[in-house]
Amino acid sequence: MECGVWVKADQYNGRVVRVANSFVFKEPVYNYSGDFNFLWDEISIPVKYGSDYKLARDLFKRIADEITAEYTKGAKESWEEMKKKYLIEDAAIEPMVFLVANDNWMEFTIRYVVDFKKRRVTKNLLYNRILDEIEKTEGRIAIASMTVHIVETPTFEVKIARDSK
Repeated sequence: MECGVWVKADQYNGRVVRVANSFVFKEPVYNYSGDFNFLWDEISIPVKYGSDYKLARDLFKRIADEITAEYTKGAKESWEEMKKKYLIEDAAIEPMVFLVANDNWMEFTIRYVVDFKKRRVTKNLLYNRILDEIEKTEGRIAIASMTVHIVETPTFEVKIARDSK
């Protein structure tokens, strides 16, 4: 079971790495549709400091639960078979929301399972629904963007050359 690549931290991304005999010393073979038809995926939402971070977490979790419910159910069933077949540990299938405080904003990462064929569509649904729901909070949650704060500026000396005609 592959870890990392497009998901943060050392967590499963859902791809099973198979190595064919002819490739043993060459390269791994990735299979999106072999034994486990789901992937773990993540999206990140930058939220302004001063926003209601508890409301944001709850909102993001609810949206992820609703949009990925069908995939979560299927992935749970499939994961049970994976654990038996490959003797691997159990993994969290339910959507999760993680928070990191950065220099400029609070970054929420939503981790969820998705059918490998519906990854991009699901990501789009999540972003659209999140933006729609944030608008309904009437400013309690606000999307962050890069802000530059200039603490001190150097002295500028400007010389203008005059035309001596």
